[in-house]
Amino acid sequence: MKRHISWLGCSVLIVLCCSALYAQDGGQPGERSSLPARQVRGGIVNLYALDPLARSLCFRDGREGLAFQKNRWANRCSDLNFSLAGNGSFVTGIEANRVAAIVDLGTANDLRERYGYEDADSGGEGFASLRLQGDRILILKEDNPNESLQPLKEGLTLFTELGPSANAPVRLGHIYLLRIADRKDKSYQQIVKLIVIAYAPNESVTLRWEPL
Repeated sequence: MKRHISWLGCSVLIVLCCSALYAQDGGQPGERSSLPARQVRGGIVNLYALDPLARSLCFRDGREGLAFQKNRWANRCSDLNFSLAGNGSFVTGIEANRVAAIVDLGTANDLRERYGYEDADSGGEGFASLRLQGDRILILKEDNPNESLQPLKEGLTLFTELGPSANAPVRLGHIYLLRIADRKDKSYQQIVKLIVIAYAPNESVTLRWEPL
């Protein structure tokens, strides 16, 4: 009997905890304030061009950027959109007051050849090494325990060529950097790296992303 009561109590506790988390994550989907306080650190996500919600990604929580609200779709937090325009493209900086830049760095092999570090064919060393230091993006210089780094030349674009609704064609295997800022809130900034790991033109794109 004691064991039965103990399991029942645990079950109730789990339900209550889950309900509390659901309530924190609720609210009106069109309001940014309804977003959960937690922030994810990237992962793998699928975007679907023809889905009214999952065509967009929110970097704050890694979920769909759009939501249904009162039988209509509304913006929740759209940091990156997958569009069919231009035979498939990424679009960023589309929310009010947002400005952005996106840079296509090419494939992992392209980066290795341009910057001269050692890496396997289509390896992940270059992508993994991309990081933010002040107002510069750095990349691996030599593949050694000391992690020697060098400035990424293309990273300068993220700080000098911001504009509304920046876009870039979707290309399988390509690595991208993007930065989102706000014209009114000068403290706001998001810098993200992503790589396209699967692509079905006119349908979906799968990417791995991580904030810098």
